[in-house]
Amino acid sequence: MSKLRVGIAGYGVVGQRRRQFIDQRDDMVTVAVCDRTFKGEGVLPDGLRHYTNAQRLMEAETLDALFVCLTNDVAAEVTCAGLERGLHVFCEKPPGRDVADIERVIACEARHPGLKLKYGFNHRYHDSVRDALALLASGELGRVLNMRGVYGKSQFISYGAHSDWRTQRAVAGGGILLDQGIHMVDLMRLFGDEFDEVKSIVTNDFWKHDIEDNAYALMRSRTGVVAMLHSTATQWRHRFNLEITLEKGALILSGILSGSKSYGAETLTVVWADGDDNGDPKEQTTRYNRDPSWADEIAEFADAVLRGGAVVAGSSNDALETMRLVYRIYCADSAWKARWHLSDEI
Repeated sequence: MSKLRVGIAGYGVVGQRRRQFIDQRDDMVTVAVCDRTFKGEGVLPDGLRHYTNAQRLMEAETLDALFVCLTNDVAAEVTCAGLERGLHVFCEKPPGRDVADIERVIACEARHPGLKLKYGFNHRYHDSVRDALALLASGELGRVLNMRGVYGKSQFISYGAHSDWRTQRAVAGGGILLDQGIHMVDLMRLFGDEFDEVKSIVTNDFWKHDIEDNAYALMRSRTGVVAMLHSTATQWRHRFNLEITLEKGALILSGILSGSKSYGAETLTVVWADGDDNGDPKEQTTRYNRDPSWADEIAEFADAVLRGGAVVAGSSNDALETMRLVYRIYCADSAWKARWHLSDEI
């Protein structure tokens, strides 16, 4: 089997990490990258060709697949450009700045049914999440009743002189909810079905950027699951925590293995409720010490392209529904909606 020739558009922290896992495989190879920080076209010390923009990358190289690791304002445009050139595309989250961006991509995808498109909702591939989903599917603990989730960090983290785009609405489209909280939104959809009823408070009172630094949401799904979400850039100790209460117990996801190692140990606590436990039920906590998510996510994409497998997690429909919920949260705060002239036609 010939190797998939991959180009990476956007060669910052995420693009470089994607390359690391692409090149570990025997069925894929990175042949070229682009990034606006390059002074011009040329070859990196390790022999990899580089360009300054995605258009030039696709024109100059013979590619099979494109990884899009760019800012939110151009992610949808470059994803469509890749599809139009006959390339399979893997795009990082979020799929764009707003719902309209992903809708344009889906329209483009429909014109190229033979191509694979996948979005990088990386948290679905963590072992703690997969084990929790397996327990839910087993029915052992009954159905989900409610969820509480907190995902936060201490500020809008930049990774160099050209990385302050996350604080600019024109480029990012949104703040902490769209940038990081979207992972928690995606997981809540995964565990609790689609949420149609949403109430929220969205603020930028602390950092004073033109994007949110806190979003508080209370949501109810069409199947009656109630969820509370706090997405925050004022969580001085980085935190990831998702508590899922079921009829016969609970699943508690705490910590997430990440490149920064700042969210603490990744654990899954399983709680078995008993009528005689007096509120102190049996619990079992599993600690995870490896992160297979980057490799496994790319493996699914490679399987879909090379062997006709399905895009199980991170399909364009996943991206669309998760973006719709993000925008329901934004628009449920009438003051935030009016301030930024947001449309709730989603």
